[in-house]
Amino acid sequence: MHTVTRLIAVCLALLVASLPARAADNTAPGIPAQALDFGSNVSPLSSLAGLRPVEARHAMVVTAQHLATRVGVHILREGGNAIDAAVAIGYALAVVHPCCGNIGGGGFMVIHLADGQNRFLDFREKAPHKAYPKLFQNAQGEVVPGLSTHSYLAVGVPGTVMGLDTALARYGTMPLKTVMAPAIALARKGYVLEAGDAHILDGRADDFRRHPNVAAIFLNHGRPWRAGERLRQPQLARTLEHIAEGGTRAFYRGSIARAVVAASERHHGILTLKDFADYSVVWDQPVECGYRGYTIVSDPPPSSGGTTICEILQIVEPYPLADWGYASVKSLHYLIEAERHAFADRNTYLGDPAFVHNPIRALLSPAHAARIRAQIRPDAATPSSEVKGSLGPAEGTNTTQFSVVDAHGNAVSVTYTINYLFGLGQIAGDTGFFLNNEMDDFTAKPGVPNSFGLIQGRVNQIEPGKRPLSSMSPTIVLRQGRLFMVTGSPGGSTIISTTLETILNVIDFGMNMQQAVDAPRFHEQWQPSTVMIEPGLLTPATRQALEKMGYRFTYGNAWGAAMAILANPKTGLYEGAADRRRPAALAAGY
Repeated sequence: MHTVTRLIAVCLALLVASLPARAADNTAPGIPAQALDFGSNVSPLSSLAGLRPVEARHAMVVTAQHLATRVGVHILREGGNAIDAAVAIGYALAVVHPCCGNIGGGGFMVIHLADGQNRFLDFREKAPHKAYPKLFQNAQGEVVPGLSTHSYLAVGVPGTVMGLDTALARYGTMPLKTVMAPAIALARKGYVLEAGDAHILDGRADDFRRHPNVAAIFLNHGRPWRAGERLRQPQLARTLEHIAEGGTRAFYRGSIARAVVAASERHHGILTLKDFADYSVVWDQPVECGYRGYTIVSDPPPSSGGTTICEILQIVEPYPLADWGYASVKSLHYLIEAERHAFADRNTYLGDPAFVHNPIRALLSPAHAARIRAQIRPDAATPSSEVKGSLGPAEGTNTTQFSVVDAHGNAVSVTYTINYLFGLGQIAGDTGFFLNNEMDDFTAKPGVPNSFGLIQGRVNQIEPGKRPLSSMSPTIVLRQGRLFMVTGSPGGSTIISTTLETILNVIDFGMNMQQAVDAPRFHEQWQPSTVMIEPGLLTPATRQALEKMGYRFTYGNAWGAAMAILANPKTGLYEGAADRRRPAALAAGY
């Protein structure tokens, strides 16, 4: 009990932490604004030159919200391991990063234990028992706009609570009450919003106004919250207290489940108490592949991330990317083409392994990679219309990432989500947490894109109890069996390219962890047949050369936000990097 009291006291002290004190913890500034101009002649590498990660000798935590990071570090200092810290962070983010941290959604966890074991935990949401393939279509077979994103039909059965509690029970060392105490204190006493926090809340202020129970918490007397003001969430505090006292059962078989089901029924949804009672998580072995002497440890289906990242790496491994250089015409050409082919395979073959066969061994085979390389033209882009899933017929923003390494060498990478920013944008009664709209990740109709533009097939169609295919890719990289990197990102379909590029930027392009996270990015997902480019990646000459090869670009800032850790073998220090794209994020260690 003394430990719980001490955790609450520390957490409350964090609530009054000043902005200058936080900035001092994170010594890695963002890319200079001038480097993000369209058509800039500034080399992307020159804009990264001054960036440095946060360094620590014993342990490191990186999350999208500074208070959650501090909660994780304190758990580690109190003697908890990486799994204890990850669970504490998961619950804390549900309070201080409500757009994305959640107990109303689900996700994936990849664990590397100090004894060499690698484990994967799937706590992805499930489709309700009353779901069916044409759930989002009208009588004419047309997809009805908004049903999969803005109605209660969009809500999948949440998995986060069971996922976090299961991980803690299997590999943690602290009681559930202890690791949840900081989150409960943050919800009850409130926390002072920073500019980044207020900006995210303002993003859906108009939607909050439509629902009185949401507006009462996430608007300040009808107006958006501002930086410097304190946000309190007493209803969420009560929900978290129920979970801390009663564990998984309190969420799935008690008043919380009843409140969500009642709200679903009032709003013409299909969730039932049986859906909650029947929910389960799955332990599995991660997908593993080799790349230039490193081992990539990532997610099997229903994640598409690990398989797709490994497939891309298998395709490009023979190419001398390091010699060609970061953001060069050649390296971009071959990486874009590899992404195009791998996403075609992803969208064609992958789905929930409880319902479909996933041909992972075939997708990651040397022969398959060689066949794809043979199709890549050295001097021209491949039209996406010419690319299909290459094994033959199929057989069958919002999110957040956090990374933790402890003093024993245990590492945890977690990505969890409620899909859209604040998910459905609705809260069931007085439960205090946002519901997901994760059903949009299913195929509403083959050939019709979802909200992230992904065109998928029947393998990912809606079925009762099925988990939708996901791009979430929490990933751990090993070097000669030892921890080398922990990474991952939010960002819908761009999660895969973001996670991939943090790995390539270190292994092939020699960047430190902060440079690798902050570097401008690209993304190609097969359909649509354009390459999304972040401003600052292409010089005019590079863009002109690629356009002559047939590439067409769209620009935007809708990207993931990697939270990554590098175990630097040269210095023996951990390098923590919080993405510049999340201003409230923090890397910290000891």
